[in-house]
Amino acid sequence: MLELKVNNETSRLRAVVLGTAVTNGPTPSIDEAYDPKSLEHILAGTYPLEKDMVIEIEALNKVLQKYDVTVFRPELIENYNQIFTRDIGFVIDDVFIKSNILPEREGELDAIQHVIDKMDPRKVVRPPDEAHIEGGDVMLWDDHIFVGTYKGSDYASYITARTNAEGVQFIKDLFPNKIVKEFDLVKSKIEARDNALHLDCCFQPVGVNSGIIYKSGFREEADYMYLVNLFGKENLFHITREEMYKMNSNIFSIDSNVVVSEKNFTRLNNWLRANGFVVEEIPYAEISKQEGLLRCSTLPLIRD
Repeated sequence: MLELKVNNETSRLRAVVLGTAVTNGPTPSIDEAYDPKSLEHILAGTYPLEKDMVIEIEALNKVLQKYDVTVFRPELIENYNQIFTRDIGFVIDDVFIKSNILPEREGELDAIQHVIDKMDPRKVVRPPDEAHIEGGDVMLWDDHIFVGTYKGSDYASYITARTNAEGVQFIKDLFPNKIVKEFDLVKSKIEARDNALHLDCCFQPVGVNSGIIYKSGFREEADYMYLVNLFGKENLFHITREEMYKMNSNIFSIDSNVVVSEKNFTRLNNWLRANGFVVEEIPYAEISKQEGLLRCSTLPLIRD
């Protein structure tokens, strides 16, 4: 039995579900694109190749193994994108929550059923159909749960809006003793540089009291200021519009002082090292073309 435990983003990682790019399939059609960044690369003929993405994910797997993390992998589905395990489920405290994801992605959840079968079934829940929520929008910080959402009246017309008000309310009801803070995110169907697909595309805590943030990812300045006041402006690394586009806020913590980051994030990686972090640099730029990076590829199950 897996003893699930995740209370924050940065405690020592013990077990994780890591996505896979094996049998990822051909380049999607324009109509199959879930986000503007994928669409951009489909149109440009620069959409990532399976062989390159396999190399990148295995580089991440190698780092996880280096730190003695137990790594689970999805069962392979032929010609199917199974890279972004963060979308399909997440752990809060000792509860595994299945995401209500886009219907065409339901197979990704089935492919980790062998992992879910190791959990206490009383600790596995799924929101009601009307509650949309994905793991990239859910971020834990001890007594806080941060949840990205989109409050525009045109929510239903945005494929890039993945967590709705009902999803936020579901989390509030499930964890009444937590401080659940929602953040209204900027969305775009056509410009990836102006699309915070999930909360982890514009914010992520690192270490004990630090974070990476993109101010313009929040529709309301008050939401941005909430994080500034909570963490302290001096503890937040502010990324630019281009750095947000390249997914600088989507690195992954193995421990409070160990992060895995993309090797081209020079400014961020230098800041992290200057602040006492061990930075495990790996190539992940091809996977980032699908508007996801290291946090998106991982589903933590157990942290200290």
